[in-house]
Amino acid sequence: FCLMAVPGKVAAFHLPPLPTVGEIIKLFRLKAQKQLSQNFLLDLRLTDKIVRQAGELKNAHVCEVGPGPGGITRSILGAGVEQLLLIEKDARFIPGLQMLSEAAPGRVRIVHGDILTYKMDKAFPRHLKKNWEDEPPDIHIIGNLPFSVSTPLIIKWLENVSKKDGPFTYGRTQMTLTFQKEVAERLTANPGGKQRSRLSIMSQHLCDVENCFVIPGQAFVPKPEVDVAVVHFTPLVQPKIQQPFELVEKVVRSVFQFRRKYCFRGLETLFPEGGRLKRTEQLMMTADVDPTLRPFQLSMSHFRNLCNTYRKMCDEDPSLFAYNYREELKQKKKVKNLLKSTRQPEQTEEENQL
Repeated sequence: FCLMAVPGKVAAFHLPPLPTVGEIIKLFRLKAQKQLSQNFLLDLRLTDKIVRQAGELKNAHVCEVGPGPGGITRSILGAGVEQLLLIEKDARFIPGLQMLSEAAPGRVRIVHGDILTYKMDKAFPRHLKKNWEDEPPDIHIIGNLPFSVSTPLIIKWLENVSKKDGPFTYGRTQMTLTFQKEVAERLTANPGGKQRSRLSIMSQHLCDVENCFVIPGQAFVPKPEVDVAVVHFTPLVQPKIQQPFELVEKVVRSVFQFRRKYCFRGLETLFPEGGRLKRTEQLMMTADVDPTLRPFQLSMSHFRNLCNTYRKMCDEDPSLFAYNYREELKQKKKVKNLLKSTRQPEQTEEENQL
């Protein structure tokens, strides 16, 4: 490895000759596990293209999530990063990643752990921290995520964005991640689009979300049944809905609960049975939302008005936010079953007497 100085160009970092990613897979007998929804990307032109979407990485600090056999890892190191943190849950990949670490001394730190539980608020040096209003810090999260973890992980990170904690204690940390093409379409869908969903509102109210490009399924080993898209997230200085994450999430989840029905039907589930209709009408009238619109037709300003109005209603009645529609349904079912089971023996007794 060496630092090559080219006249008029930024010096680039070059890895020494190494086995190819395919050879690493054979060498360590690595096999993608279907239950972990693992798919390897071996084409370094594509891994370079993913890394370019992250922006300028020269001397940046990067966290790669789920590096696997290290295809994207090589492209990140090739971009001249100062520090690369690798978080890998599957122990089988650690020896291959250690080989890359030895080829780039002092640049790579490997953590064998689960990204869903890993504390990222201490992952980077404190001097990189920026004010939220400033330009994003020189920190990036990059990852070819397993399909099984991509949605819960982005929801977790969106909550971190909202609370400015986790990887966002350092400022508006940018993320470049892969998703199933359909999930990427949901993340970026506009009002009226057939893919408009809870994910669209939660991501777009907190971040600038860009669907960068699509990678065909056949580029991966083993080939998934779907295509994959690369999505870039930059947290917004001001969220589009100025309410706590949990409140926004509750309103948005309720609206999309009955996706094909009028939005009135989903919003009803925010209120207990007693006075449900009256309160739903009050919410929609105050928020100036047409009750006959379908959930996917609602704009961001509709959701903002609904969240602001619901917040006022919760302030007036503090027990309202704790109300859970599904819990109420469960309790009803329990009572119904209990009545059924206590009635049954009495009927049998009568029959016996007869």
